Amino acid sequence: MGLQNMQLLAGTTISATGGTAVTYSPDGRSVPNGIHVIDASVADFRVRPGVTFRTKDPVMLPDGSWTKGKISILLVAPYIDTKGKAQSNLWRLEREIHPETPAADVVEIDKKGAQLISDADTLAFRTTGSLA
Repeated sequence: MGLQNMQLLAGTTISATGGTAVTYSPDGRSVPNGIHVIDASVADFRVRPGVTFRTKDPVMLPDGSWTKGKISILLVAPYIDTKGKAQSNLWRLEREIHPETPAADVVEIDKKGAQLISDADTLAFRTTGSLA
């Protein structure tokens, strides 16, 4: 299957298995409305992975309606290329939710989002950009 007949599970449980737990800790970088954490076990600053978390609260508009709240996550995974230059691969997540959305609906959209970045139906798109 591909994007045109993709399936996402509703009401699913998402989990990761295998691998080794890596602890990310604050590095003191100032992030307005957020925090920056790093894999401090990587001694070389040029290739040290880091994650930035930011949040923006909803705001009430003059007419009494609300804007959406927003969260964003940025994972930076640097590496040294064949020319010896530090390069940074990025993975971004943004989610905007209306403040009246029930918590269960927020959890459900997160679970569907998690499937989009791990599901076999989206693999060709994620690796080559294929829209098939």
